[in-house]
Amino acid sequence: MEEINKYHHFVKRLLIICAVITLIILGIFFVSYIIDVLMLAFAAVLLAVFLRGLADLLTRYIKISEGKAVLLVSLLLVIILAASIALLAPSVAEQVKHLRDELPKSAQTLSANLSQYGWGKAIIENLPSIDDILARISTASLLSQVGGFFSSTVGIIANFFIAILVAIYLASEPQTYIHGFTKLFPLGRRARVREVLAEIGETLQWWLIGKSGSMLVIGVLTWIGLSIIGVPLALTLGLIAGLLSFIPNFGPILSAIPAILLAFIESPVSALYVIGLYIGVQLIESNLVTPWIERQTVELPPALTILSQLILAVLIGGLGLVLATPVLAVLMVLVQMLYIQDVLGDKETEINEENKLEIQLEDLEMQNGGDIKEFTIEASEPNQKL
Repeated sequence: MEEINKYHHFVKRLLIICAVITLIILGIFFVSYIIDVLMLAFAAVLLAVFLRGLADLLTRYIKISEGKAVLLVSLLLVIILAASIALLAPSVAEQVKHLRDELPKSAQTLSANLSQYGWGKAIIENLPSIDDILARISTASLLSQVGGFFSSTVGIIANFFIAILVAIYLASEPQTYIHGFTKLFPLGRRARVREVLAEIGETLQWWLIGKSGSMLVIGVLTWIGLSIIGVPLALTLGLIAGLLSFIPNFGPILSAIPAILLAFIESPVSALYVIGLYIGVQLIESNLVTPWIERQTVELPPALTILSQLILAVLIGGLGLVLATPVLAVLMVLVQMLYIQDVLGDKETEINEENKLEIQLEDLEMQNGGDIKEFTIEASEPNQKL
């Protein structure tokens, strides 16, 4: 009888393990199908945190509601973006036309210079000629590529506007969505869920502050350096360098390509100066600016950052590459609070006491129907180690 009970217990455990593994596999397949939607939702959350931070800053000086502040901030950002495009687009279009006209001449000059050396001749012989490249491009394939470009462009624009719309709703009434999300959990865990969400929100906000400072420094230094070298469109290229530095490791490489091409039209020496400038700016940013900013905001391990970028880039493409760093920041908060603290019981990690007090206040407001006339909390010092 005892052996039968042991056998039944073993079979029961085996079935439970198989069920768990099956659910995990099904969950992975399900997430793989909707991962694009999940990343779009995360982009909306990140944008909502950004808008909410600016709106909170605005309400300190102007007495308006939070929803109106979010709408006003969004409108101001749209106006700034439209004005920037209107001011920079004509000069950019002119330089692109100039680049298209002059680049073949520069390529011929480079080919003539390389052909003077043995290793240069070997490189030129292995490169396809312009005629060969054009011969391989048929009309049908060209039309197919153009159609694919327009369809992907329309999809990107549609996703962009969807993310903006969702972000405005989230930033206008964040507590509505937070309260609805926490109601999915048992009563005893809701306070902890709100605490985790508050910590994630603060982490993303500080990460955005640090990233904005780093982008500003890179953009200004690049603009000044390119102006000194005499590269056309220095302001536009500096703006591109600042914006693309949002993507760690890969963004600076992408931003350097147009600057090097424009400088190469002037002379190969100018292109070398530009390469040196971009390397110098990245050294300053990596060794001086970023360490100082991370001490004030959020510090992420470089190896994990690169791995997260590679994984998400393979899974989703460009959007995953852009959002890999904030996703990593959120995952670190989840691991720290839900696994290290709750599962392992390691309470030596710093807890943001201000977030805990805000959550206690929200709980009391919900219990009293949202009407609190007097509220007092006796709290220990901020950032207390629990």
